[in-house]
Amino acid sequence: MSYPELGGSPRFQPLYLQVKEHLIRQIVEGRWAPGSPLPSETQLGVELGVSQGTVRKALDEMTAEKVVVRRQGRGTFVAEHSQEQALFHFFRLTDAKGNTPIPASEVLGVSHLKPAQRVQELLNLKVEQQVTCIRRVRLLAGEASIYEEVFISKDLFPDIEAQQPLPNTLYTLYQMRYGFSVLKARERVRAVCAGSAYADKLGLPAGAPVLEVERLAFTIDGNPIELRYSFCNTESFAYQVELT
Repeated sequence: MSYPELGGSPRFQPLYLQVKEHLIRQIVEGRWAPGSPLPSETQLGVELGVSQGTVRKALDEMTAEKVVVRRQGRGTFVAEHSQEQALFHFFRLTDAKGNTPIPASEVLGVSHLKPAQRVQELLNLKVEQQVTCIRRVRLLAGEASIYEEVFISKDLFPDIEAQQPLPNTLYTLYQMRYGFSVLKARERVRAVCAGSAYADKLGLPAGAPVLEVERLAFTIDGNPIELRYSFCNTESFAYQVELT
């Protein structure tokens, strides 16, 4: 049996993975917008020439990876970023009681520049491509606690500086305005000395210890979309991760 609608997926993959990759491509290409319903498992099976069980297994993985969400009695929907979901899924600082504070943001500036080599490499940019850099301070419980530099491709996010005010959770803007959904992120954490360019913005002397979090965010098709450096004053807050 052949599966013409699944062209482009390697045939050595299990069939449900071919279905999964096909559905993700369809989402990336805009067939189904964030928040919109997918056809039923039966309809997708007929369309793709596979069994309903194969479609269900593909959707199970997509649900586990938060590409789609299932709603009892309503069907399967493309995942979308609400302000709350984006915040609590990706924000890791907690207070002494383990509670996640809701941060506020103050944008310090937006500029276009030639990226440093590491930024260029991590975002898979060509030598001639520029990045947009968003500099901001994030306040926790009213205290300036995080200084951030966010790097994104200028080509992928044209005129983002015109989106005023920039939202607290940028991932929501990426999805709703530009069609890029952040599925996952990889973080690299280390202790560094606060740089003179931002130490005063955190109420610290230059050279004071801070936590640097380098986060590379990926879209649902696995492409890097944003590189973010967060410099955190951890006098009142800690970086917390739950392992399962």
